[in-house]
Amino acid sequence: MSAEVWTWIIVLATFALYLGIGYWARVRETAGFYVAGRGVPPIANGAATAADWMSAASFISMAGLISFLGYDGAVYLMGWTGGYVLLALLLAPYLRKYGKYTVPEFVGDRYYSNLARVVAVIAAIFVSFTYAVPQLRGVGIVLSRYLGVDVATGVWAAVIVTAFIAVIGGMKGITWTQVAQYTVLIIAYLIIGIALSNLLTGNPIPQLAFTFSDFAVRLSELQVELGFKEYVAPFQNLSALNVFLITLTLMVGTAGLPHVIIRFYTVPKASDARWSAGWALLFIGLLYTTAPAVAVFSKYNLLTTLANKPIEEVRQIDWVQKWEQTGLLKLQDKNGDGILQMSGNPQVNEVTIDQDIIVLSTPEVAKLSPFIVGLVAAGGMAAALSTAAGLLIVIASAISHDLYTRLINPQASEATKLLIARVIIFLVVVLAAPFGINPPAFIAQLVAFAFGLAASTFFPAILLGIFDRRMNMQGAVAGMIVGLVFTATYIIGTSYLGWPNFIFGITAEGIGTIGMLLNLVVAYLISRATPPPPEEIQHLVDDIRIPKGSAGSALEH
Repeated sequence: MSAEVWTWIIVLATFALYLGIGYWARVRETAGFYVAGRGVPPIANGAATAADWMSAASFISMAGLISFLGYDGAVYLMGWTGGYVLLALLLAPYLRKYGKYTVPEFVGDRYYSNLARVVAVIAAIFVSFTYAVPQLRGVGIVLSRYLGVDVATGVWAAVIVTAFIAVIGGMKGITWTQVAQYTVLIIAYLIIGIALSNLLTGNPIPQLAFTFSDFAVRLSELQVELGFKEYVAPFQNLSALNVFLITLTLMVGTAGLPHVIIRFYTVPKASDARWSAGWALLFIGLLYTTAPAVAVFSKYNLLTTLANKPIEEVRQIDWVQKWEQTGLLKLQDKNGDGILQMSGNPQVNEVTIDQDIIVLSTPEVAKLSPFIVGLVAAGGMAAALSTAAGLLIVIASAISHDLYTRLINPQASEATKLLIARVIIFLVVVLAAPFGINPPAFIAQLVAFAFGLAASTFFPAILLGIFDRRMNMQGAVAGMIVGLVFTATYIIGTSYLGWPNFIFGITAEGIGTIGMLLNLVVAYLISRATPPPPEEIQHLVDDIRIPKGSAGSALEH
């Protein structure tokens, strides 16, 4: 059977599985909707967390970015994995012990302020919406290539599946769906890595083949020969300052992501939060240690397949024809010599490749079986759908639980609260669809922007809320506002309004670190210049950090 037929079969089978799990795990109470009833075993929560966190950027875009950026692309590996360790060790267990439903709820209660709660809700919506858009885009790209539909149709298919799971099952349905989605995505990704590694080096273990072979050097030499920048040399695409700042932004942004933090609220007790974090790190590491090998092998395979070949011969290749139809691969014989030139000089280069198709096209470029092609397509969609669902829960809980229930109608019934949450999910995913169809940046760039916003808002507020008993409402609110406004303004201005990178050449992907530092400084100074928090809040902060009694919560909901 063809790759398209296999893709139809596997995609429909996985969609049916996700919808079935969502229906099986449907909930009728807010505890199940927001935090899965706090009954998820650590190993299952680890798999769900890995799927929630490894988005379309991890599966679809990261290897493509490393392929194009070379050494500098390591910022994504170091930032995202390092950030998860930071979250697991520094924040997650304490937040679980606190025993609430959402990050805005922690912020509002810890800083004894509805204003702080509202600011946190705005930040959560901002971060989560920015992050959700590229997930829908990822599904659209997959379906546009393998099922023969346009990107818009693919995005709307993602909307339908994600909305159903999130609306019916809430966090409980999402959790068990994410366990299945992690299984699909990791099998697909490892198959790519193992197949490429064995094909090009004879070693089926991609991590070992990448480490102990000269493939990265060979790719570097090939790129220099074609006029590209040297692959293994540092700071060819990013300055040393930007490499450092982007890495740090991704680290602290990871530690401040609401949809990842909320996963640690779903386990029975604080010690389970640590165990689930350990399992998640293992599950995440399987993909992240494979990604550099996939990036190098894929780029080498692509260059040797296309560069300096007769253009008409290349256009006869089946996968080239199909990716050209999507508009994500473009061939143009600029000098009319009939030979396809690939070069780092844009005036000479005749091949335009969307970075987001590197992983998805690799099975066909490597001439793997059609079944693997379909499995990889399903893996990419699993990564995107799992993260999109988690983000929708964050937005829905922020609006329905933290705004409506806590500020507008505290006496609302369970049915009313669930209805509002479900309506919010539907509205948000429909609103995100047009942005997924016409995104303002590459998938991984949009995700990096979301991490920057999380770094400059939530990370300082949570960190200081746990470890600084003197931090008060005035300092936290001022810090979050300054961090959010500064970072969002710089990102929008430099990315879309034509502003130069006027702060020491720092790119939009790395500015979150500066926003975080501004947040910390403003929060600290204002908190010391204003009255301390009430005694009961200071005692609460002390209690959160005490290991004893972790099976319960510092402040029961």
